[in-house]
Amino acid sequence: MLWDVRPRVLVVDDEIGVRRALERGLSAEGMEVVTAADGPNALRVALTGAFDVVLLDIMLPGLSGYRVLQRMRAEGVRTPVLMVSAKDGEVDQADGLDLGADGYLVKPFSFVVLVAQVRALLRRNSADLARRRLKLGELVVDRAVREVSWAGEPVSLSPREYAVLDVLASRAGSVVTKDELLRTVWGDEQAATRNAVEVYVGYLRRKLDAMGAGEVVRTVRGHGYLASTPDLDAALGAAGASAGTRRR
Repeated sequence: MLWDVRPRVLVVDDEIGVRRALERGLSAEGMEVVTAADGPNALRVALTGAFDVVLLDIMLPGLSGYRVLQRMRAEGVRTPVLMVSAKDGEVDQADGLDLGADGYLVKPFSFVVLVAQVRALLRRNSADLARRRLKLGELVVDRAVREVSWAGEPVSLSPREYAVLDVLASRAGSVVTKDELLRTVWGDEQAATRNAVEVYVGYLRRKLDAMGAGEVVRTVRGHGYLASTPDLDAALGAAGASAGTRRR
């Protein structure tokens, strides 16, 4: 299997200007960026485990960055977290690190330094990608053992069906095109076509539907496929609405 997926970063900040600037800058650095504007929605998105790094502000509406981080770690989400905050006291930094943060950057910061820290976290945690657990509501993809379950019940998938779901779940909340699935799941297999993608997504959806999870994987007409849940839709929609943008 060929994996050629951009690093995925969750940016959490209640200031729209900061979110937009980081989204533009990190996207230009070859990263896929998803944003959240408040604590509760940030937590819903982060608990999917579908990110390589989280940039997390401390002062957030609804739930502080400290509490978001605390809940992530309590739920077993080991995604690297870089706290980004105007709070520059030693106690503030110590509190974040004690709760499980992997780094702390004080605003205003140099974007060059931020990118360097993000890349350092990506390198440090690259070996953990294959062991990451992905979660979409009651659907769990356990990469360590290559097993899938729904509401605690195992879902039997072929290796190719598992690979398709793995790609979609690792990009939870974002549309994955047929060409992206073809490239990441089938790699350089000469006989593979976009029709093969449609066929295997169909197999996967039928098996999920039989377990009651049929709505997790959806077709986005004209674009590709999306793995999501109503809670995740609402969380990502809130950030998009506050920025005046629509998720594609």
